[in-house]
Amino acid sequence: MKKSRVIAGLLFAVVVGGSLLLWGPTLRAEGDNVNMQLAKLNFILRTVRDNYVDVPDASKLLEGAIRGMLEELDPHSVYIPPEDQKRINETFKGAFEGVGITFSIQNKWLTVVSPIPGTPADRLGIRAGDRITKINGVSAYGITNDQVFEKLRGPKGTSVDVTIARPGLKDPIDFTIVRDTIPIYSVAASFLMHDRQTGYVRITQFTATTDGEVDRALDSLKARGMQRLLLDLRANPGGYLDQAWKVADLFMPRDSMMLVFTKGRTARSNQEFISTGRGAKYDFPVIVLINHGSASASEIVSGAIQDHDRGLVIGEVSFGKGLVQTPYPMPDGSAVRITTARYYTPSGRLIQRPYDKGIAEYILEGYDDTEPEAPADTTPREVFHTDHGRTVYGGGGIIPDSTVKAARGTATSARLLSQRLYFECAADYAAKHPELATDFDRFLTAFQVPDILLDSLRALAKERKVEIVEEEWTRDLDFAKANLKAELANVLFNDRNLYHAVRIEADPQVLTAITLFDQARQMAEAMFQPER
Repeated sequence: MKKSRVIAGLLFAVVVGGSLLLWGPTLRAEGDNVNMQLAKLNFILRTVRDNYVDVPDASKLLEGAIRGMLEELDPHSVYIPPEDQKRINETFKGAFEGVGITFSIQNKWLTVVSPIPGTPADRLGIRAGDRITKINGVSAYGITNDQVFEKLRGPKGTSVDVTIARPGLKDPIDFTIVRDTIPIYSVAASFLMHDRQTGYVRITQFTATTDGEVDRALDSLKARGMQRLLLDLRANPGGYLDQAWKVADLFMPRDSMMLVFTKGRTARSNQEFISTGRGAKYDFPVIVLINHGSASASEIVSGAIQDHDRGLVIGEVSFGKGLVQTPYPMPDGSAVRITTARYYTPSGRLIQRPYDKGIAEYILEGYDDTEPEAPADTTPREVFHTDHGRTVYGGGGIIPDSTVKAARGTATSARLLSQRLYFECAADYAAKHPELATDFDRFLTAFQVPDILLDSLRALAKERKVEIVEEEWTRDLDFAKANLKAELANVLFNDRNLYHAVRIEADPQVLTAITLFDQARQMAEAMFQPER
């Protein structure tokens, strides 16, 4: 479902084609007469304005022309409207002002997925599974995502009144929440696994604060006894290049090691990013998890760790985005991101996939899940070598040292996930069984999803008219149980770290990675030996 939405958005963005000269350097004609093309665009614009059956919006026409022009360059050079750019700035800056919840719209009700730790909502005791029924005395039934942002976000120090219906409680609860600065964390999870020696850190994007977040997480885990690390970059679409460099630097024991370099058409696009030696304090074995959704900055980090034999890369071939974009802001708050360079891993690999078949096919190829019966990829790839002579390949993403397929549900599971029925069913069950929240370790090791909870899920799906195909349901029972148990952990213990701790217990990529730490340890020991 998510994939189709991405493709639909991309296709919509390229419906109108053209070229336009706006703020910026003068275009230089190479073969074509640029002035003639601009005159053609002006003629079409005037003709549409004067003769189209309805009164056209000239601004939209020109924005469509901008999108079409950029689409002719590559899939990652894009135009970003003012409102979208504002939200992007908030995300990558790492903060906004509001109440501090992640949410979803469940059956037309605004439902708390989790409070963000340390925020006003968290301090007041708002919990996962709470349903916000009123905002400032007005019913929130049927509210949209945009309306949630409008009503709950606001300047620091201002307040908003909310009424909450909590599963298991008869009467609603009223809260007055004073808005504050809300951090947007790029480290979504950081904890010691059940063996108490394996650290797990999940990075969801590379924002302005990622380096500091990862550094603090590693320090905390090491102080609690971490002896080895799983760094999860799966489904991480990337972000800031300098943050990727700084995170990779955390794992390198010496200075003057190449971590990534860029090459472009102009001198300012050619840069080298070198290690500083600050990673000497983190001498533990490292395994990096990647998949088809790991792109850009994620590939820089995993490529540096792989090329320098710092650790192993496990999972599935990454997305394959080796292009660097520079943002150029516009006076109206919009922006264009223009590809200004290509980046290369330390061994010299360019991992950008071809995009000559068009944007839609490029996205599909990157995110498509490999079918079990599909023939092996025979695409010719350029051969490179790591510091210790292992063979790695350029082109088409980072190829893992060990390829492990992810656990993927059928279309039935996809429908249940898209409607967040696992979460809703778990929230209802948790309200009826609060005794499960007394001991997380016991819950993790001993709790088994009962048949009555599975029956409740089926009943909820029937009520919501979500189709269940019997053969797919049977095939996905383990997948469904893993999702239900993870959502239960989130609601019972009100902690997303514990959600992830449960979620990875049955993860085949994680389970395989655990068996490979002896090899990763040998690599770490070799790298951290004193230089002679």
